[in-house]
Order: sequence, then C-alpha cells, then structure tokens
Amino acid sequence: MSQSDPGPAGPAALPHERQAAGVHGGDQDEHDDHDDEGGASHATLRGYLTGFFLSVALTALPFWLVMGKVIGNPGMLAGALLALGAVQIVVHMVYFLHMDSRSEGGWNMLALLFTVVLLVITLSGSIWVMFHLNQNMMPMSPQQMRNMP
Repeated sequence: MSQSDPGPAGPAALPHERQAAGVHGGDQDEHDDHDDEGGASHATLRGYLTGFFLSVALTALPFWLVMGKVIGNPGMLAGALLALGAVQIVVHMVYFLHMDSRSEGGWNMLALLFTVVLLVITLSGSIWVMFHLNQNMMPMSPQQMRNMP
C-alpha cells in the first residue's frame, strides 16, 4: 500500500470497518452506530405505554391488598407486597431504563447482578448480626435474676 491508498480503513470504509482497524475520525455518525451493535434498545410509544400501565397496576394492586384487607395474615401480605415490588422494579428496568441482556453488550446485567449480590450479602449479614445481638443482649427475666450467684 502506498501513502495515497488509505486501505480498508480509509474515508470510503464503513464506520465499523474504520473502528475495527483502529481509525477514529471526527464523524459524529460513527459514534451513533453503537446502538445497533449492543447499545440501549430503541424506545417506542407502545413500550412506554405498556410500562406505564403495568406500573400503575403494580402500584394500585398492593394499595388494594392493604386497604381492602384482602390477605389477613400479615406475613403473607408482606410477602405479596415484596413480590409485587420486585416485579415493579423489573418493569421499570425493562420498559423505562431499557435494560436487557443485549444492552451494552450484557454489562448492564452483569452490573445489576453484582449489585443484587452485594445487596443480599449486606442485608442478610445485617439481619444475622441483629438477630444474634438480640439473642445475646436480651434482658434477664426475674426468674433468671433470682438464680444469679
């Protein structure tokens, strides 16, 4: 190749060919092409409306469960509210934040998974420590006080 022949990564090459060859020009268009190759998915009005209506339903349903006293057992009610809250988080991430396994080449999901693991470790460790502190620091009953030496 001569100096005048820019080769496959020259000005006539496609943006992804120039990027693969390590050539970066001043074109703004080549920076916008990453959306097709693993960037965030493109939003549609239908997607936003679906997410909106799912969010409204997932907000109204727990309100109805609590105010209507539909579930009498407080533990079951708390479990249902936590499950509906987790579903609503997923709806927001998919429909509004456009996070899926394809966005950013999967790195968004990996970061989310790492965050969830850290959250589970932190919360379970905190609950474990508080439970054991509660067990070990409980005040003694009058019966136990009488048996003290």
